[in-house]
Amino acid sequence: MAAERALAMATCTAPVNIAVIKYWGKRDTDLILPINSSLSVTLHQDQLKTTTTAAASRDFTEDRLWLNGKEADVGHPRVQACLREVRRLARKRRGGAEDTAALSLSYKIHIASENNFPTAAGLASSAAGYACLVSALARLYGLEEELSEVARRGSGSACRSMFGGFVQWQRGERPDGTDSLALQVAPETHWPELRVLILVVSGEKKPVGSTAGMQTSVETSPLLKHRAEVVVPERLAQMMQHIQERDFEGFGQLAMRDSNQFHATCLDTFPPIFYLTDVSRHIIALAHRYNAHHGHTKVAYTFDAGPNAVVFALADAVAEFVEVVRRSFPPAANGDQFVRGLPVGSAALPQELLAAVVTEPVPGAVQYILHTKPGPGPQRVDDPSQHLLGTDGLPRSRA
Repeated sequence: MAAERALAMATCTAPVNIAVIKYWGKRDTDLILPINSSLSVTLHQDQLKTTTTAAASRDFTEDRLWLNGKEADVGHPRVQACLREVRRLARKRRGGAEDTAALSLSYKIHIASENNFPTAAGLASSAAGYACLVSALARLYGLEEELSEVARRGSGSACRSMFGGFVQWQRGERPDGTDSLALQVAPETHWPELRVLILVVSGEKKPVGSTAGMQTSVETSPLLKHRAEVVVPERLAQMMQHIQERDFEGFGQLAMRDSNQFHATCLDTFPPIFYLTDVSRHIIALAHRYNAHHGHTKVAYTFDAGPNAVVFALADAVAEFVEVVRRSFPPAANGDQFVRGLPVGSAALPQELLAAVVTEPVPGAVQYILHTKPGPGPQRVDDPSQHLLGTDGLPRSRA
C-alpha cells in the first residue's frame, strides 16, 4: 500500500479577512499570542483568495516552497512552525505508530502558493496564505481537527481565516496558547445584504511590516496598553451584538472608531508609524461627508496596516457610493477596469449630494475598487487540473 503513496497532493483555497476590532501587539512573539482579542469579517474567495498545493513524495530530497511562481525560503521560522505543528498532530493522531496506508511523515514536502491579489500591500495576504498552507497540509496528512491554533503560528490573523463569516480570535489566558483560538460568531449567510468595497490606493509593499510595527507599539505606546486592557473588551461585546442584530449603524460607527484608534496607536508608537496616506485621509473625510449628507451611517471604513480602505455598506448603498468615489477620484486610464469583482449598478447623483460630498476631486488617486461580500472559510479543491504543482512536484507553468 505504501507504494501507492509515492506522491500525494492536496490543494485548498483560503480567504482574506478584515478585522473590524483590530489585533495589534503580541504578548508572546514566538507562539504569536495577542495582547487583545479581535473580530473580523471573512471576505469571499471569488474575489480574494490564496490557493495552495502541498505535495509529499519519497522522491523529494528537500522541503521547497514557491510563492506566486518564485521560489521562497521554506526555512522561514513561521512556515517551519506550521509544518512542525501539522506533522506533530498527524503523529499524535496515529498514536505514534506509522500506518502503512498513511502518508509517511518523513517524506519531504513541496508547497506552491498563489494569491489573486497584491501580496503584502495591507490586504491581509499573510492571513490567507498561512490559513491556506495549514489547510492544505492538514488535508495532505488527513487531519480533520480544529486548526486555527496551528494557523496562528504562521500569522496571528490567519487563525481568523480558518472560518467564514464573522470570526473572533480569542486572546486566551494560558501561557502555552492552547486557548488562543478562532471561533465563528456568525456564518457568512447571517447578513446577506452586507457588502465590502476595497479601495486600492497602492499595491506596493508597506514601508513598516506588521510584525516589526506592532512590537515597537507594544514597547513604546501607552495608548496601546490602555486600548488592549480597557477599550477592546467592551468594544468586542458591542460589535458581536451589532453583528447578531445586523445593526449597520452600530457596526459601522464602531468599525470606524476602532480603525481610527488603531492608527492612533501607530502614531503614539515611538518613532511613529504611518500606514495611512493623504489618499487614505481623503477617503476617510469623504465617508464622513457622505454619511453626514444622508444623516446616518451608510458607509463605514476600516484600514489595516496599509493605505487601502475597506468600506462596508449595505447592498442598496453600493452603486451610489461607488459613483461618489469615481467622481472624487476620477480614474486615470482604466475607466472600464475601475470597478472589479461583484457587479455594481449605475447611479445618478443628485446635484445637492455632489455639491456637499464631492468637494475636491483627486484624479488617479484610487487605482481601482474591488466589490465583494462576506464568504466561507477554506475550501478543498478536488479538480486535479487545479493543482499548482505537476506530477514531478514542481510548479506548473501558468500560461
